[in-house]
Amino acid sequence: MSVGPARLSVVDELVERVDAADRVLGVVSRRQAVRENWLHRIGVTVCRDEHARYLVHRRADQLSRFPGHYELGIGGAAGVGESYEQAAARELAEELGMSAPVRFRFKFLNRRGLSPHWLGVCDAELSQTGTPDPGEVSWHGWLTEPELRRALGQWTFTPDSQEIFDRYRH
Repeated sequence: MSVGPARLSVVDELVERVDAADRVLGVVSRRQAVRENWLHRIGVTVCRDEHARYLVHRRADQLSRFPGHYELGIGGAAGVGESYEQAAARELAEELGMSAPVRFRFKFLNRRGLSPHWLGVCDAELSQTGTPDPGEVSWHGWLTEPELRRALGQWTFTPDSQEIFDRYRH
């Protein structure tokens, strides 16, 4: 199946293996990067609206990574040659059906989750949400900062959501 230059199949894309300084070492499948605990890049977008609310979503139950968990960032693996911003914008379009300019905010070495990776966090202001892909998103909603703080303590979020929130606020 040919679905583009940066994909092997629908579920296993090609990514750049990187080092502790985020320098490219080579191209591997994401599955291999996760299995071998090799660093690779993930780009996510923190979405806010004109009222400074945060967009939170619940991952679909059939996803292989963190099914049914809530998440603050919308994103995924950066493909070969893709910047954090490009990956974040592409994932925003794929998962939420939204096209919006994203702005790079920061990156950090994330050792939480299935495997270690560099996490590039971007943000975007949305006035509305598109039509989420039901294969990726089972629920989404806008939360004020106090509501999000409560939810982070009560709901089951992906392992990086708290750290994204803490770093984003500073």
